[in-house]
Amino acid sequence: MKFFTDREICYADILPPSEVRARIEVAVLNFLKILTCADPAISDLLLINRKSSNRRVSQGLLTDDDTWIFLSRSFCKRSLIRANAAKAFIRVWKVMEMCFKILLQEKRVTQRELFYKLLCVSPDCFSSQLQVNRTIQALLRCSRFSLGIMASSRGIVAGRLLVQEPDKEMVDCSECGSSGYAISGDLNLLDRLVMKTDARYIIIVEKHAIFQRLAEDRVFNHIPIILITARGYPDIATRFLLHRMSRTFPELPIMALVDWNPAGLAILCTFKFGSIGMGLEAYRYACNVKWLGLRGDDLQLIPEESFVSLKPRDLQIAKSLMSSETLQEKHREELALMVQSGKRAEIEALYFHGYDYLGKYIAKKIVQANYI
Repeated sequence: MKFFTDREICYADILPPSEVRARIEVAVLNFLKILTCADPAISDLLLINRKSSNRRVSQGLLTDDDTWIFLSRSFCKRSLIRANAAKAFIRVWKVMEMCFKILLQEKRVTQRELFYKLLCVSPDCFSSQLQVNRTIQALLRCSRFSLGIMASSRGIVAGRLLVQEPDKEMVDCSECGSSGYAISGDLNLLDRLVMKTDARYIIIVEKHAIFQRLAEDRVFNHIPIILITARGYPDIATRFLLHRMSRTFPELPIMALVDWNPAGLAILCTFKFGSIGMGLEAYRYACNVKWLGLRGDDLQLIPEESFVSLKPRDLQIAKSLMSSETLQEKHREELALMVQSGKRAEIEALYFHGYDYLGKYIAKKIVQANYI
């Protein structure tokens, strides 16, 4: 186990708009100062290195409950005089300019909206959403929300949770039907939610269709649970709300119901540890998530015809997970079994036992404490 000091950990600050604008103004003034001095030069931009080689892991002293990914103080350069980095250099300034305008207008935009705006004004610099995302992640060492960029949320909640937004009436998530309560992309609003519950467990559901089935069957009437899904790989808003629930209700275990394949495990790990892409903010979203299912000991419940061969993409994800120092030994054993068998199984395969079987499966797992 390694221990790291605060000097080694690189954080993204949460700042008010005025302070972010001030950081942008200072960056511009410093650039102009060097450009107009007696020995003028175009200064390089130092950005946090987001390669896997700069990934570090912070671990709890006694358990893995507080493990999360972070980035150390390793930097990469964006230079105007290097042909292969010139456009990346310009992109940083273009994004800063746009963020400054957004903050000045007291607006918020999604990453997608920001991309199309930049595409219109600077088509030669931006050709893909990924270029915008990577530039934002490295900008000014402050959170995306501080830059005026709002999370685009796909997440929904159902079950035994009461939520109240500022100046609005309380919403009972058990009465929202199979559509659930939509999680806002406004992290400031999510941070101010008033939440109450009599649940005893929180269940992360990988798939929207499975979430809908459980909500429609009102499984939370029989098991005291809160259901939450990001409909696949988790977005920031869903992770933020889950983290808030874990802090508001620290006595509630959080468990994940995912497909038995490398992608399912990757989704669980993103909720549990965070990601390199959000390494500057991972500690704000990481939660202690247990693996409820599907797991190797559930395969006996699935008919042979329901198994599907692993695809090349599955093997790529498996390889990446195996190289991660965050992966716990029991998770590593499950992943090895997937690769060794060459098969994958989806949660829907449990419908072989009837459409109402999922609720019984979850209840049995919880009662037997059959999770890792």
